Amino acid sequence: MVTSKPQEKLFGVRVETIRSLLRVIIFISIAGAAISSRLFSVIRYESIIHEFDPWFNFRATKYLVTHSFYDFLNWFDDRTWYPLGRVTGGTLYPGLMVTSGVIWHILREKLALPVDIRNICVMLAPAFSGLTAIATYFLTKEMKDSNAGLLAAIFMGIAPGYISRSVAGSYDNEAISITLLMATFYFWIKAMKLGSIYFATLTALFYFYMVSAWGGYVFITNIIPLHVFVLLIMGRYSHRLYTAYSTWYALGTLASMQIPFVGFLPIRSNDHMAALGVFGLLQLFSFGFYVKSKVTGKQFRNFLVFSSIFVSFLGVSALFALTALGWIAPWTGRFYSLWDTNYAKIHIPIIASVSEHQPTAWPAFFFDTNMLIWLFPAGVYLCFQELRDEHVFIIIYSVLGSYFAGVMVRLMLTLTPIICVSAAIALSKMFDVYMNLVDVLKSNGEDNSEETGSGKKSKAKRPSTNDKLFSIVSKLAVLLSFAFYLVYFVLHCTWVTSNAYSSPSVVLASRGPDGSSSIIDDYREAYYWLRMNTPEDAKVMAWWDYGYQIGGMADRTTLVDNNTWNNTHIATVGKAMCSSEEVAYDILKKHDVDYVLVIFGGLLGYSGDDLNKFLWMVRISEGIWPEEVHERDFFSDKGLYKVDGEASKTMKDSLMYKMSYYRFTDLFGGRDGIDRVRNQAIPLSQSPKLNVLDEAFTTQNWLVRIYKVKDLDNVGRDLHSATKFDESANDMKRKRIIKKPALDLRE
Repeated sequence: MVTSKPQEKLFGVRVETIRSLLRVIIFISIAGAAISSRLFSVIRYESIIHEFDPWFNFRATKYLVTHSFYDFLNWFDDRTWYPLGRVTGGTLYPGLMVTSGVIWHILREKLALPVDIRNICVMLAPAFSGLTAIATYFLTKEMKDSNAGLLAAIFMGIAPGYISRSVAGSYDNEAISITLLMATFYFWIKAMKLGSIYFATLTALFYFYMVSAWGGYVFITNIIPLHVFVLLIMGRYSHRLYTAYSTWYALGTLASMQIPFVGFLPIRSNDHMAALGVFGLLQLFSFGFYVKSKVTGKQFRNFLVFSSIFVSFLGVSALFALTALGWIAPWTGRFYSLWDTNYAKIHIPIIASVSEHQPTAWPAFFFDTNMLIWLFPAGVYLCFQELRDEHVFIIIYSVLGSYFAGVMVRLMLTLTPIICVSAAIALSKMFDVYMNLVDVLKSNGEDNSEETGSGKKSKAKRPSTNDKLFSIVSKLAVLLSFAFYLVYFVLHCTWVTSNAYSSPSVVLASRGPDGSSSIIDDYREAYYWLRMNTPEDAKVMAWWDYGYQIGGMADRTTLVDNNTWNNTHIATVGKAMCSSEEVAYDILKKHDVDYVLVIFGGLLGYSGDDLNKFLWMVRISEGIWPEEVHERDFFSDKGLYKVDGEASKTMKDSLMYKMSYYRFTDLFGGRDGIDRVRNQAIPLSQSPKLNVLDEAFTTQNWLVRIYKVKDLDNVGRDLHSATKFDESANDMKRKRIIKKPALDLRE
């Protein structure tokens, strides 16, 4: 008869119940810390959408909640990419918008809460960050234990590498995608360990959600097959692995093809061929094991050699043939730019022009993860020590994540989760060793004898009191050191979040010489002016960086925006900016442009202005019109990028230069103007004049300047002659003396 072990109790309550309660309290605390640390921007400014892409997502979400879902999927937006328009419903990942829409409908219709869709969009990323921490706990628990899982959840909740894309107002696809990434990986590990169709189905379900939300789903599409492939090479094939992968691939692929923007890419794109290849390889492995059970060892070896050569040749030949025939799409430029950092700069300058596509500087790793970056290799090493199937996944993720994060600063976001998991494994292992004081504090009365080879017991030497004291002190020293590191980690994360990642790009903050803070609200000032003072059908030309903001805040038609789907159209805008007024005016008129908007930071000292992006405009347009636009023409005789008196004639004649420095020297009282960004003087005698544009509006700090495109002259003159005539007429009016009649005072 088997007797059950009596359950331990504390104050009459089972210890396991207390542990579960404490775990729930810790989860709530971690989620609260994760959410509250992302609210600095709302507290300091207001509930506002940040950056650039989130403004499009917000505008699309508003369209979704005011229309039906099918109207949303068939939405053709004629207010962007004028005159082409954009099939918006078929060229976006709808997961983010649908998530916000579902939450909005539940709160409004089921709970009758009068919540605005904007507030849901602003708070969505902080809310999902708490779920990400919990998903990270479950994933790390599968790698080691619940102690490591709690540490990983804490790290994930406040790590700046993740907070950078999930602060309140950062309504981008990554707001929910990292949660789905970690959940998908957790269910995959569970499915692989158990061979469970149930967990494999959940993996496919969360994979489908991930596909609907972010283009980074390709990372999952390739890392899971790579994990399976490595396990096969290591000789770890099992029916559990076959069941988990086959179920995930079949259901996940079919589900992902329901997203209009994805369509048949899973079976017609080289980005997805690895998953298909491993699926086929697993079928061959399964068939091979079946054959092995039916034939002799020699027959099986002959069969294995012949089938391996034949299948490999057939698979590679089919891949190349289908790619050559156009049935399978070749690798894209974004893929090549991950393996060759100079590829985009040479062949696709529009990709290289994006700041978040630049290689990551070494200090950024410490800035975004602090002490976790040096615990990260220790955790990977510990995975090598055990090397279970799930540990192989951690190692693969660590290698790929580290490489991609080094190539592209944006991908620090995908590296941060595995750094948190690996660091938690290392720190948990260290705590397991150094917090164990049982051996040190053994009772003196305990029998320390051990049996020798002859069968006699020899008395082992008991540790002296000094040895015990030294062991306790050394362990406490290590624990206190790491306690300090953890406190410093929290302080670092809070400081970075507060100062680096909580400022919306549409509202800038600065400090005066006396330390007082001031808010620079020029962006919203300019967009509000456009909204209130221009016709509803006005067309605004600006560089593509500001397209989403103009559409979201000013609600005006734009020529290009941040979607960057049409390189030629963007190059056309770049050509207008870098050409002379005569060439630019022809482009403006052909595209029915009413207003031109530029960002100028020369007075304020704002380095993210259009003049600092100007060479990218030149390079992109030169890629389309190499005979007309030459980057070299915009440099001085000494080969320097100059805007002062040494600037080249092509530079001074460009529309961008004239719009930026028009009337700039008027601010300096008859002296040369000083550009505080480029630290160069703009000569008063060379102050540019505009013939084809009229200044319509300039914000308080001269950060945003808006110009109205002139109509054709009524009497057929060219605009240069007409402007010169108007200026001479104005000078004559100023010189005319007006005599006032002398009036006697009445008595």
